[in-house]
Amino acid sequence: MKRLEELEKRLREECPGLELRKNEPMSKHTSFRVGGPAALMAQPKTPGEAGDLLRVCQEQKITPFFMGNGSNLLVSDQGYNGLVISTVRLDRLERSENFIVAGSGVLLSKLANFAAQEGLSGLEWAAGIPGTVGGAVYMNAGAYGGEAVQVLDFVNYFGEDVGSFRVMDGKLFLAFGTPSEKNGILNVNYREVENSTFSYRHSYFCDKELFVTMAGFRLTRGDPGAIKARMAELSAQRKAKQPLEYPSAGSTFKRPAPLPDGTPVYAAALIDQCGCKGLAVGGAQVSEKHAGFIVNRGGATCADILALVEEVKKRVLDQTGVALELEVKTLGV
Repeated sequence: MKRLEELEKRLREECPGLELRKNEPMSKHTSFRVGGPAALMAQPKTPGEAGDLLRVCQEQKITPFFMGNGSNLLVSDQGYNGLVISTVRLDRLERSENFIVAGSGVLLSKLANFAAQEGLSGLEWAAGIPGTVGGAVYMNAGAYGGEAVQVLDFVNYFGEDVGSFRVMDGKLFLAFGTPSEKNGILNVNYREVENSTFSYRHSYFCDKELFVTMAGFRLTRGDPGAIKARMAELSAQRKAKQPLEYPSAGSTFKRPAPLPDGTPVYAAALIDQCGCKGLAVGGAQVSEKHAGFIVNRGGATCADILALVEEVKKRVLDQTGVALELEVKTLGV
């Protein structure tokens, strides 16, 4: 705790405009609506402020936890005795021709609606996803046949260094030079980054724990009415199939590997097949509408959710031989 106190003191001295909160309840920042307090939370408003924040963290040898909208996160009931950096205030959102530049804290739903209003197509699938741009890049979010890598053009980040990646053919290329002030497109030299291919719910950013500050999306012109109609169609499908009336973190488990013959395997189908739909522990329940979701029916704790996760995993493994893997990220557990 002394190290965090020293960090807080330095941040207040060197980053006077930075939003800092002590003992911030994480239940206010996660879609599950559970979780104890974070010892310290920071909410930078600009990439420059985020850079100063991370520089101080590196000098103090403190590794922060990065979070967006908390829509894929389960936090311990005891909370997290560390620093959480929230991206919610990194909310730049601009259009330049067929490109949209968005801060990592911009909600995907806001990004998709902005694109629709501007008559730009390619983000219809993102309209109902509750996460942020940073989270979408980090885990290559997707739905209904679309995913982030299909429309990503560039990604700005902080790590041990500061830089920008160009995204081409599903791979990252490290950019050398100065980004264009107009639209962020880098007319410079590139070096392909080894093992940087995006895949299902995975990206290079996961492996390296890089902090995404901004992303650019390359879209196509379309009819605003048709784009909004497609978004409305997908929204109706979500409402019909998913338990949106209860707090959850979306799909609880990752999609299992396909069968040897290539037949896809779905976690929800396996969970339903094993009689787990409606199964409950405390206030946590396997959704009766969609077995791939664990929901907070009211008063659920992190312990309830984890106990239910383990019971579902056990039953599916015992009955089918498939080992389910948690898609939801955990903190302090």
